[in-house]
Amino acid sequence: MATLTQNSVTDILDRENLLTLARERAGLSDFGDLWFLEPMDQYVAASNSEGRLTPAGRASTTEVIVKGLVSRLRMVDDIKRNPEILDETVEVAGIILGLPRTGSTIFQRLLASAPGMTGLRWYEAQNFAPFPGEERGNPVERRDYAQAMIDGWLQLSPELASIHPLDPDAPDEEILVLGQMFVSTMIEGMNFVPSFARWLNGYDQSKGHEDLKTILKYLQWQDQTRRGRKWILKSPSNLPYAEVAAKAFPDALLIMTHRDPLQTVPSYVSMQAALYKLSATLTDHEVGAFWFPRLVEWMRLFEDARGRIGEDRFIDIDYREVGRDPMAQAQRVLSRIGIPIDARLEEVLSEFLAGNKREQRPMHDYSLERFGLNEEAIKREFADYRARYTD
Repeated sequence: MATLTQNSVTDILDRENLLTLARERAGLSDFGDLWFLEPMDQYVAASNSEGRLTPAGRASTTEVIVKGLVSRLRMVDDIKRNPEILDETVEVAGIILGLPRTGSTIFQRLLASAPGMTGLRWYEAQNFAPFPGEERGNPVERRDYAQAMIDGWLQLSPELASIHPLDPDAPDEEILVLGQMFVSTMIEGMNFVPSFARWLNGYDQSKGHEDLKTILKYLQWQDQTRRGRKWILKSPSNLPYAEVAAKAFPDALLIMTHRDPLQTVPSYVSMQAALYKLSATLTDHEVGAFWFPRLVEWMRLFEDARGRIGEDRFIDIDYREVGRDPMAQAQRVLSRIGIPIDARLEEVLSEFLAGNKREQRPMHDYSLERFGLNEEAIKREFADYRARYTD
């Protein structure tokens, strides 16, 4: 596995340098459709002008960009040599969305554990193309890469262990892949780029989701045990751009998880503070000052979109009900997407729940005060949402 040397990382991020590094690492030159260059330029400019990147953060940001470009190069090459990849039939049966910190991670993993289901694995989200020489269906080096990433993150930001369960083989968010095409909120979640976030609101992200469809086919081709299984996608960051995901996967059930913003807002701001520690220098109050209004904006964008999408596409899942009876809530969703509710399902879900209890991880400690947040402001900004879903 190639890594960047200090000499290969310049003081500023530069598009042509990044593309060259990717070509050199992959030994390939064809990126396919170059639509991604426009959002890439916007992201690079924002990172350089306002990202407050530390030297280590600049190196890690460079590595994230380059490895995504390398995966793209390798996928384009693999499709040329194996055009049957595009013949794979992928069924995205459900997409989980909702405010961050609403229990969506564990709920996705619970659903994906059911017979006949699958999800995008964390190690695949980091490198969706096989490494050179990788035995098909045996991605040992990609798993090792992902585990090394997790170990490095936890060394720099130990509190992540209590915030988000990191596991190379567990299902995780497709925005990690979309972010490698510079069209997801993963970017603003990993780097401080407010101007990019504003720009993304007005950008047509549909080409990213078209590429995502191809990537899911590619992943299924790599692991053919997935053929015939239903995919469950998930990202709270789908929330502000729900129509893009809904249009890309018109048969998918939209699963909206709900929890009181008095808990979710400070919890998510705490997560962002932990992630920014990996790359930038910001105070806790600066993180809160950006993310509170951004979450309000996410919800308002979603509320406008939900009516246009249509209520028949949605199922609402209350965080409190998942805590009381996760089996029943999982069965509500699985029955809607055509998974048989039988003894075998109950056995598999019970086994998953026994091995994934919240108390098996450190507790997540956060407060409003630490981030300069105000309870009355949260109540005011999310009044309609709280009245509809969480009161």
